Amino acid sequence: MTQTAQELLSWGLDQLTPVLGDTARTDARSLLAHAIGIERGMLSIQMLDSVGSDVIEQYKKMLAQRLQRQPVSQIIGVREFWGRRFIVTPDVLDPRPDTETLIEEILKEHAPKTILDLGTGSGCILLTLLSELPEATGVAVDLSQDALDVANDNANALDVKDRVKFVQSDWFQNIDGQFDLIVSNPPYITATAMDEIEPEVRDWEPRMALTPEGDGLDAYRIIASKAETYLSRNGHIFLEIGWDQAAAVMDIFKAKGFENGRCIQDLANKDRVLHFCAPKIA
Repeated sequence: MTQTAQELLSWGLDQLTPVLGDTARTDARSLLAHAIGIERGMLSIQMLDSVGSDVIEQYKKMLAQRLQRQPVSQIIGVREFWGRRFIVTPDVLDPRPDTETLIEEILKEHAPKTILDLGTGSGCILLTLLSELPEATGVAVDLSQDALDVANDNANALDVKDRVKFVQSDWFQNIDGQFDLIVSNPPYITATAMDEIEPEVRDWEPRMALTPEGDGLDAYRIIASKAETYLSRNGHIFLEIGWDQAAAVMDIFKAKGFENGRCIQDLANKDRVLHFCAPKIA
């Protein structure tokens, strides 16, 4: 018996809605479009088309993965960020719209020539900046070699591979030189909060990229203690933070000589990014 795309979508919605609620429709459409091999926006004009048995089987498999609360981006293998597609696997964080606030703020007033990205993950921050700044070069740092492999694949896909170096390192440990920009979206969720976040994040994304355990601030302490050594004279630091961490992170950096921090809100008017300038040399 043949099925149309509309019938298959309706069946998928019946499967997902009891578990996912309001997100079920978007997820069901995204998965079906991927199974068919089209852009999601093209799905509406193919609703009455028949779908083959291979599409049906793939769709059922993907629905089963989503019912286990695996993120859609991991199931289909990509996530759009700043207008570009990034490969996503369980070895890296899913690039989030909140992080685009960091990109926007950097590009407003800065054109760094050298960039250090600490905890690069998928590479979405550094590789986006390199794509927008054709004269810039960068170093992508991560403790996870698997994450660096994903970032390397993204660099190839975005055609910026010749301007980025990938280094497996525990923060600054294996890094030399100075940079016009240091950027990071470090692990910042507290150990307590990890128990409360949605299973798509808690159960499917790498824990070490989400939380340093404890109060969630350890990564900021490390960056603040070492950053001045690796920052050029007129360099800048941009960091993503949790919505309730601005004051605490400001204090950490102020204690290390960074007196000039400012906080930027995201589209939901929540504190999201901190910006520091290199300390002035007396």
